[in-house]
Amino acid sequence: MNVISPLQLAARLRNAVPPRLLDVREPEELALAALPGAVHIPLGELAERIEELEASRDQEWVVVCHHGVRSAMATGFLSANGFSRASNLSGGIDRWSLDVDPAVPRY
Repeated sequence: MNVISPLQLAARLRNAVPPRLLDVREPEELALAALPGAVHIPLGELAERIEELEASRDQEWVVVCHHGVRSAMATGFLSANGFSRASNLSGGIDRWSLDVDPAVPRY
């Protein structure tokens, strides 16, 4: 499985073609802290909603959750379904807050 650190993601988000972000946390978590521009599909809904991502299957995707466990499962699911450029954000949004943007609340 592909894994990306928050610092690596921050650098890639500055690219001319940045990766797409998929946040698999629950809505109440998203209300506490979120990364701008992320597509939100809770992990429990991903299998039934994967068609929403089909048009971007060949793009680079980085999957985000709170600490990286759910996003690892989602990344595996995406990879198994042909998303060859999917990566898991190690440490999740919590690590993002610590390493990249302390303005993103920790919870």
